[in-house]
Amino acid sequence: MYRILPVIFFVASFIVIGCNNNKSEENKEINPETIYFDYKITGEEGDDNLTVMLQYKNGGVDGDAVAIEEQGKVLLDGELLFADSAGMTGTFYEVYKPIATFTGKHSIDFLAGNQKNYTEKFDFQPFSFLAPIPDKFLRSNLVFDFKGLKDGEIVRVLLTDTSFASNGINRLDTVKNKQIIVTGKELENLVNGPVQLEFIKEFERPIKSGITTRGRLAISYSIKREFLLLDSVDNFFQKL
Repeated sequence: MYRILPVIFFVASFIVIGCNNNKSEENKEINPETIYFDYKITGEEGDDNLTVMLQYKNGGVDGDAVAIEEQGKVLLDGELLFADSAGMTGTFYEVYKPIATFTGKHSIDFLAGNQKNYTEKFDFQPFSFLAPIPDKFLRSNLVFDFKGLKDGEIVRVLLTDTSFASNGINRLDTVKNKQIIVTGKELENLVNGPVQLEFIKEFERPIKSGITTRGRLAISYSIKREFLLLDSVDNFFQKL
């Protein structure tokens, strides 16, 4: 009995020390100038909501994501956000917003324990086709007109068919005259039949908050359609 007591005392002391160390780590002050700000806004036409996901990574882009509730606040357009966590992503701040009402200018505020306010402003602009997309296309230049896109903006163009042997189309293009053109030559990479079409506007820039603070702001919005690709007028009218 008396031999066991020292062992129990040692184990209890170890647990207490460990708990105190953990508490110390939790209360350790976070230096905003060493935090990597990782801001992502993603949306897709047809979904009611887009996703705003914010992470604060200690030490750099590959650092552990941290929560800052005890030492500061995170706000989107003045709305206080609270931390959540997942095994793969770590700690994050996430909120869903209706796409229909989110168009326009917004701000993210990181209020740090050093009483500094790091504000990041951004503009969210979805886009769409100017006119309905036909259900069928012949093999010739395909011209897609848009609203909500400006000349000079970069858009990813994706076209995939149902053939495993097909290379499909996956490239970046620059909007000109509010149009994107997929040439008949490019369509040689696709077989006749159903084709999945997707345009993705991807925007990424360094954050502008603070002087030495690092991070990125990434915004992505996509639209999708499906159509039949045909190689002759006869096939076109047979599919009507």
